[in-house]
Amino acid sequence: MRYGMLTPNFGEFGEARALADLAAEAERSGWDGFFLWDHIQFPGLEPAADPWVALGAMAMRTEKLRLGTLVTPIGRRRIAKLAREVITLDRLSNGRAVLGVGLGFIALPEFADFGDETDPRTRGEMLDEGLDLLSKLMTGEPVKHAGVHYQLETPGFAPSVQRPRVPIWVAGGWPGKKPFRRAARWDGVAPMSKQAMEGQMIQPDQLAELVDYVSTHRTEPGPYDVIQIGASDGPPVREFADAGATWWIAAAAPRDTIEQVRERLRSGPPT
Repeated sequence: MRYGMLTPNFGEFGEARALADLAAEAERSGWDGFFLWDHIQFPGLEPAADPWVALGAMAMRTEKLRLGTLVTPIGRRRIAKLAREVITLDRLSNGRAVLGVGLGFIALPEFADFGDETDPRTRGEMLDEGLDLLSKLMTGEPVKHAGVHYQLETPGFAPSVQRPRVPIWVAGGWPGKKPFRRAARWDGVAPMSKQAMEGQMIQPDQLAELVDYVSTHRTEPGPYDVIQIGASDGPPVREFADAGATWWIAAAAPRDTIEQVRERLRSGPPT
């Protein structure tokens, strides 16, 4: 089991320098990863830090910590630009980047307010098409693509340090099934319950059920991560490990403070 911290990228966590300080504290205290939300704006909580700029600052203050987003909504990202950001972080950190992806939480106004796609079905199509393109761009191969949602042609990017590419973790709301068939194609799954935004995390029995479901749809051999976003007052970590989790990630709430997270980091990962 590996252990990580997940914070928003806005409000008290909206300054890249503060996030870099927290990442350094996490590494000193024995954590394995630090992950950021990916929002342009969260109502009532400014400033907001661009996650890739912040993760770059965090990479410069750490040497071992895994760094990435949980999660980036592919449907509101320009694929070539996102590929450059992920590859740059992976090269800067010497192979420590992770890309968490999903549809995004549509109940927030940032999709409609900034002119991005709001239809869940269309965003799902964009996610699937976009992931295939991202994977090719991260491997360095030439790409010529004229699809439904994306058009792209390039002789190839310099690849990521990690091969064949940066690990991709796919988020989804359990007990929905389609996100987990999608996740089975990639390198990890980050499940959430339908009540996750109210702080109700997925439980060990639910995790075991979805791990079995994903396993039946896996077609490629090799390592696969199962990410449990946890809470200090939830079930013991051992129960999630027994259910199949490979990562347990402590989650900060939008209105938590920097000091609260710093103290949580200093207490070390759960044992």
